[in-house]
Amino acid sequence: MMNKSQNTVKALVVGLGSIGKRHLNNLRALLPQADITVWRQHTRPDDDRTSYPNANRIVYSFKDAMAYRPEVAIIANPAAFHIETGLKLAQEGIPLLIEKPFSNQLDDVEELIHLSASRGQTLMIGYHLRFHPSLVCLKETLENGKIGKVLSVIAEVGQYLPDWRPDTAYTQNVSAQARLGGGVVLELSHELDYARWLMGEVQAVSAQVGKLSDLTMDVEDSADIHLRFAQGGSGNIHLDMLQRALTRTCKLIGTDGTLTWDGISNSVRFYSASDHAWQDIFPARPMDRNDMYRQEIRHFLECVQTGARPVVTGEDGLQVLKVALAVKESARLQRTIFL
Repeated sequence: MMNKSQNTVKALVVGLGSIGKRHLNNLRALLPQADITVWRQHTRPDDDRTSYPNANRIVYSFKDAMAYRPEVAIIANPAAFHIETGLKLAQEGIPLLIEKPFSNQLDDVEELIHLSASRGQTLMIGYHLRFHPSLVCLKETLENGKIGKVLSVIAEVGQYLPDWRPDTAYTQNVSAQARLGGGVVLELSHELDYARWLMGEVQAVSAQVGKLSDLTMDVEDSADIHLRFAQGGSGNIHLDMLQRALTRTCKLIGTDGTLTWDGISNSVRFYSASDHAWQDIFPARPMDRNDMYRQEIRHFLECVQTGARPVVTGEDGLQVLKVALAVKESARLQRTIFL
């Protein structure tokens, strides 16, 4: 645990892609006096303090990163390197916020979880939609029993991949490269995370996954997934990198009504079976998407400071990864996979 003001913490950000830059900038905004080191794997032409003024320094080796004695770390390099990096940092006693997905394979994931737990170190996975205000409202309304017994969840997310990060070529991004842990199933695994958050553990998975577009990449760009939950109920989830109109929605069907969430308009609606009417329980309102990321970092730092359990634990990240890999296995074998 940190025993001093968060504002003077020594922080490490691993990776400086789009999400690494976001975390760097948010850390600086939240902790103006923090000492922030960025560790990236290779030098780039723009690697200097004038290009990244929110970093105190940029280093290119684990040894150099450790020379500045970081007290917390955010791992935002490609998913294929999360566990290797995390094990090194956990061995040094450093609490970790690891970007989603936890990894692109199961190797050594449990070892990292056990290592962090054995040392009492915070380990949090970066599923930032857990901090989306209207999705939180959906979760709270569900737990209040407003729609009775939940029978089914239907979720969809889609956006054209070249529009994700318009300032960079999509072919160079993690999302388009299998070796780095890309592909729609892992990159958009937020839906798998919140489906489990809402409905409980996944018992079985069947899926169709493929590449439907002519985008230049060696990963899947669409997935249609059917889930069965251990506590009862089913789920249908559609993920794609194809839709030109950004969409992110969820519907929960219950015995006493229906809840719908729109993550783009930031709204939740409720249909009452007894009243036969819809009502807005979280009316659509503008939101700054970056607020979720700031809340995520703030929560992580509070957990480090107090020892509280993170909203998204390493165990949560592992279970989502198991579901994601089961999706791929189901599509490959053309059969249901039981977890």
